[in-house]
Formats: sequence, structure tokens, C-alpha cells
Amino acid sequence: MSKLVNCSDLQSLHKCTTAYIFDDGIVSKKGDWFAVVWRGNYSESLDCDVSISDFLEKNSEALKKTYLKWIYDLGRSDVLGMNLVDHLELRPGLSYWWMTLISQKCNFSSSPQIDDVMRFMAFNEWANINLIDKVIIETANPPLAECIRSWCENLGCEFEWRRVAVQSVNNSWSRFLNDAMPHIFQALTALICHIIDRWPLRGAGLENWRSTKGGVTFFSYLFNLDPDVAIEGQYKSHYWANLPEYLKDGSVETNWLHIFVKDKLLPNSTIAAKVISAFNRSSHGVQNHVTLDTFLSFSVIFHTLLDWCKLIVLGISLKKSLQENISGLNLWPFLVDDWSKSFFGKDAIINLLNLNLIEVAVNSLPPQRRGAYLQENQAWEIGLIAVWKAAGHNNLIGAPHSTVRFWDFRYFFDPQCYLEEGKNKLPMPWRVAVNGEAAYEAYKNGGYPDSDLVQVEALRYLHLGKIEKEVTSLKNYSNNPVRLLVLGDYLISNTKLQMNLLSSLDPSLLASFSIMFKPHPNCPINSSDYPSLNMNITMEPIATLLDNYDVAYCSSSTSAAVDAYCSGLMVISFLNPSTLNLSPLRGYPGALFASTPLELMACLNCVGLNENFKYDYSAFFNTDPQLPAWKSVLFD
Repeated sequence: MSKLVNCSDLQSLHKCTTAYIFDDGIVSKKGDWFAVVWRGNYSESLDCDVSISDFLEKNSEALKKTYLKWIYDLGRSDVLGMNLVDHLELRPGLSYWWMTLISQKCNFSSSPQIDDVMRFMAFNEWANINLIDKVIIETANPPLAECIRSWCENLGCEFEWRRVAVQSVNNSWSRFLNDAMPHIFQALTALICHIIDRWPLRGAGLENWRSTKGGVTFFSYLFNLDPDVAIEGQYKSHYWANLPEYLKDGSVETNWLHIFVKDKLLPNSTIAAKVISAFNRSSHGVQNHVTLDTFLSFSVIFHTLLDWCKLIVLGISLKKSLQENISGLNLWPFLVDDWSKSFFGKDAIINLLNLNLIEVAVNSLPPQRRGAYLQENQAWEIGLIAVWKAAGHNNLIGAPHSTVRFWDFRYFFDPQCYLEEGKNKLPMPWRVAVNGEAAYEAYKNGGYPDSDLVQVEALRYLHLGKIEKEVTSLKNYSNNPVRLLVLGDYLISNTKLQMNLLSSLDPSLLASFSIMFKPHPNCPINSSDYPSLNMNITMEPIATLLDNYDVAYCSSSTSAAVDAYCSGLMVISFLNPSTLNLSPLRGYPGALFASTPLELMACLNCVGLNENFKYDYSAFFNTDPQLPAWKSVLFD
């Protein structure tokens, strides 16, 4: 835990001062205090004394380790005579702790409050240096105010909360009513809706799965398919590139379990079930395809509800004692909602449903020689690892399919987690198959055991191997207008912020650009929502687009920024001032970032003026199309 320094003990060394925290990123008043901006990335561009986000970036390595250690210590807290991890044993050797939102740490979507956790930790460090004895905060965020209040109480500092009105959000009535319901009712509603929605998938491909002789199983998503061949009944996924085709051509019988995600190609379960049947018919027994919902049954639903009842009892009985045992920095106000969702809400019941479905699916297989899954460290993956091992199958491989970004906490745990022994330790795959040097270094720097890492080809990025090894200059900007490719985000909120920033620019500047927008497959937009932008929309694969554009304007977190960067485009990434820098280009030479209209305008005005530097895709990815490393890890 971070050390808390009592200001009263240092009065003789330095006169203590007041910190006035402005949560919305705007300094609204001046006075005899430190003006502290909570959100906003560069203190030079803000009318303040310190930007906490800026301080956080300057101390990123140490503060990241502090947070991961705090989460580790929380799991090992002694609660009612037993540590929390062991209290939550859901199956022999599987603690539900590893499936909670708190342990998953998905700060870009499920748990965005983690960004405030990191800023709070940065504030603690900055305040200790500056001997703060009073804090005033302007915020509409009660968890933030409560954490600052608790911090002041521990140090004997004065505290004042100046409340700001909460900005209204235009949500539908159904969304409003759902959010207003207690978590338990939300969970039951989510379970009923899921069962009704996915019931058409029940039994799809089940006969092939039960009779399979294949010894290699893949766990993936029924999403991001190649639409041109999918309508013909052929399975081709952008996640796995030509690996399924290679295995099929070699008559290697494989099993494929897909988690269905709705998109334009597969808008409902009925169509998805038909596609699964088509995949099985066309593969003639070489590939056996099912979905996770194939295994839905009344027995699975019953056991899910039993598990949920057990979780509710644990969540209620452990919560109060756990709160009382927290020492040092008190982050609980930020985490309490994740606790409720993980034990009582829809996250809990869907986690448990997935676990029970995985148990039926994995136990239906004959002994497997290898397994591979797309690794994002989601709750279902934790359950899969434990169930796979309990079933006696061999060598499960986790494959991070995209970039591993510094601030994406899903991929990082305190190093002690990797070294622990015991029945309820963190479930880990046999190997993590990283897709290049960048991912390898990220895992290694995070303390992951080197012996458990293996480098393979980056299946989603094999197209980068077709470009020249090094592009020593930026693309030729003699085109008039300049061709601007806009790459959207997985989250609609990030995409809207990105597009609003672009549309806020002077139309005379935008007139010199020809704009094409490529949305994320799961996040479409309407061009009519941005009338000031003369743009077209395309759903073409990014690999076919890059050669036709000069500049890429990317969302705050999309991994497509790396495609553009490695292809020699000038890359400008939108930087959301309210979040951490989740760009995969964070820290890379030549990468540009903009969070304000002035910053974006400055970047666009610099088109073609950047100093030349070398682009080298091999610094990120392995791109041998023959897949020798994948063949080795699957069959050696």
C-alpha cells in the first residue's frame, strides 16, 4: 500500500498548503491555493498549477505497480480468519475472485473508474511532496469525493466538497429503468433475456462436437468473420487469418467453440445457428463448430442459479469485514459498485452461466492435446482455464490477438500472482502466445514468467508483412485534397468524442481533406450525425484501405492505429482527457496525439512536415505467412 504521510508531522519543515481540485478539467476560479486539474493531459495547456493526469504519466511505472500490488493485497486480505481468495472458492481450485470486475481491471469499458483510482494514487504522491493540509474539491463524482475525504481524515487535513450538478445523459426509458433496478433484479432480467435471445442456438453443432475425434480445440468469437466466404458456408475469421485453412488443408480435425456477438452479418441467434450448421456441412467433419450457447439447458440454468445464490451469500457476508480491513489508501468507494455487480448483478449471473456452459462443453470433448483461446483475461477465460485443467486436457494456450497496451490493466497482475502456489492461485494457461516483440516485452516487463511466453505470428496483422521492411519517409502529400482515413473505436462514447473533435474544426481546414470513416465492426455511425464533415463510410478491411490514404485519425484506444503507423501513414490519435492514454502508440516516435481542437488543428497543419523516421512493423509483430511458430506451438 502507498505510504500516507501525516502533514502535521512535517509542519516544522515546510508550511502546509491548500489544494483546490477541479474535476472537470477547467479552473473556474483563482485563489491562494494549488489549482489542481484532475482531468487533462498536459499542464502547459491548462490554467493550473498541476495536472494530475500529467503527474501520473510522468510516474506511470511506479504507480501502475502500486495499483496492481493494492489489488493483490486486497485479494489476500484476512477476512473472518481466511483470505478473500480462498473464501471465494467456487470449484475445487477455482476462486471466483479472479472472475470479479475488481480482479479483471477492465478500465476501458467495464470499470472506467480505475482511471480515477490511478489519478487518486498520483494525487497522493503529489500531495505528500507538497505537504497539503487542506483539500477543496469541485466534483459531481461522489466516489472521488469520498476517497479524498477519507484521505484527508487519515492525515488530519481539512476537507471541503463543493458539489457540482450532474450533467444529464440522454438514455432511453428502458435503459433508465434497468439502471434504477437493484442489481439482483438486473441480474434476473439479464438471465431471462439472454436465454430467450440465445435459445435458437441450443443444440447447434452439438452432434458434431460430441462425436469429434479432433484433438485440438479453439475458443473464439462468432464475430469479425469474412462476410464474402461466410455466406457460402466457409469459416474464415480475421482473428485467426489463414490458420484454420492451413489446418483444414492438412486434414487436421479441429473443434471450434464460438461466443456469439451480434453484428451486421449475424444480427440474431437464428441466423447464427444457420451459419454454424453451414460451417459444419462445408468442412465435412474436419472442423466441428458450436457456440457456447449450444449447451444451454434447464440443468445449466438451474446450476447457474445455485452458484449465484452462493455468491450472494458470500458477497453480503464478506463485504463489511473486507471494508473494515482495508488500510493505507482507501480505494473502496471506487470499487464498491464493481463488488455489487460481480456478486449480485448481471455480471455475476452471466459469469456463472458462462462457467456452467463451459463445463458442459469441455467435459463433452475427448482428451485434447492442445487448446487455444483469444486472451483478454475476461471472466469466461479464467473459468475455461480451470475447467480445462480439471477435465484432464493438455496444454491450453492463451493468444492475445491484438496489441498489449501499457495502461490496459487486463493484461497485468502483480508479479506475486504468477509465483504463488496453492489451490486457488491465479489460473494461468500453459503458454501465452504473444504475437511479436512489443507484446513479449509488455508481458515480460509486467513480471510474467519468461518460460511461459512463446512468440508466434500475429494472425490479425499478417498483411503488414506485405509492405516494405522499412519506410524511410512519410507518404507523398502532393495529393489535393489530402486523403484522411478516420478509424473508429469499439466504444460508441469514444467514437462520438473523437468525431465531435474533428467536426469542431474550421470547415476551411477540413475542405483540404478527403475524409473516409471506417467504424469498428461493432460500433457503426451515421454520417448525418456529423453534417459539417464531408465524409464517406466504408466497411472494407483495414488491410485493403491503408495504401489509399495519407493520414490516419484514430480513436483513443483502437489497435488499428498500429496498422496505419506500420504502413507509413502519419497517425494522429485522439486522446480522451478523461481517460488514461490507451493508445498502442503511446511512447512511439512520430505518433501524434490531440485532445483539443487547437491540438488537432496543429497536427493536421503539420501534414507532410514531419521529420523522416523509420517505420518498422517487425518492432510490433511477427508476420511470416507460413506460420512456423504457430505450427510449432500447436504440434510440437
